[in-house]
Amino acid sequence: MAAKELNDMDVCEKIAFKPETEKPFKARIVWFNAIGFLILHLAALYGVFLGFTAITWKTFIWGFFVGYLSTESVTIGAHRMYTHKAFKATFATRLVINFLFTLAGQNCMWVWVRDHRQHHRYSDTVADPHDASQGFFFSHIGWLMYKKHPEVLAKGKHIDMSDIEKDEIVMFQKKYYKTLYVLISIALPTVIPYLCWGEDLFNSFMWSYLARTIITLNGTWCVNSWAHLYGVKPYNTDIYPRESEFVAFISSGEGWHNFHHTFPWDFRAAEFGKHYNFSATVITQLAKWGFVYDLKEAKPEMIKSRILKNGDGTHPKHTQLQKGAEWAPWGSKDAPTSEHASSRRNIVSHG
Repeated sequence: MAAKELNDMDVCEKIAFKPETEKPFKARIVWFNAIGFLILHLAALYGVFLGFTAITWKTFIWGFFVGYLSTESVTIGAHRMYTHKAFKATFATRLVINFLFTLAGQNCMWVWVRDHRQHHRYSDTVADPHDASQGFFFSHIGWLMYKKHPEVLAKGKHIDMSDIEKDEIVMFQKKYYKTLYVLISIALPTVIPYLCWGEDLFNSFMWSYLARTIITLNGTWCVNSWAHLYGVKPYNTDIYPRESEFVAFISSGEGWHNFHHTFPWDFRAAEFGKHYNFSATVITQLAKWGFVYDLKEAKPEMIKSRILKNGDGTHPKHTQLQKGAEWAPWGSKDAPTSEHASSRRNIVSHG
């Protein structure tokens, strides 16, 4: 099945934010969280030190392997599939995604999706859990150290989660998350190096669990902070999110954020042809094998319209498009023929 192209009515618009309360709010630090994150980051630094000085090369590679797999479960599963419904997946695929997401240790799937849907609906307002208008630190990690704004709590109650609650795998993970977290995110990656090649158990814990978890968390948080504050806006100047090559590199394709917030349901989370987007490559391959299906993507005409009407002029094809040139993806030198474009779009299929 070809990737589904969505029409202009499906473009994400920034909604008008209407607060439910006019009461002034003074942010209060939750000291337990703040001190806890400080200790975890300091301990993770020591874990990184051990990773480069004390552990075996097998454990070193193992930590990166586990970190990368768990990161892909966040970008492909929690973000593009569950939050934005950019594609659907078979039961077995969803089982693997939820297992790897538990390995990532970024809360249960239900909470992650709820928070991210709220982030998109109320992006960069006080109802956004990690409101980038509050600055880099707040949108990166500070939002986890402060008492939630009343609007975050109020608006969060109205996020539609009915589709997620129909997924038995997600709800099982939600019910038993703490136990699953200890077994899958802490114990499993720590014990395997110890049992399989005799790694020191403490060193394995510090590298394979602690350092790996904190590093991948900060990579995810960079999407909330860095990609909302630094970069260009070739598709929509009316929103905070920007295109960040750095964040795309460290997050396997999540840094093309101006595009993503303009077309959040596009499975690529970036314009076709963008580099540093291995997650989109994986999804495309999984579709060929029949593990995922009903992929959604924005029409080229929609993207072109946004570049010309709302972009900041930084798109490499902006000048040519202004002069009436045919549409061409970001990375191409010449505009593809309609036959070529059609062939490219139809490559995504499932059995």
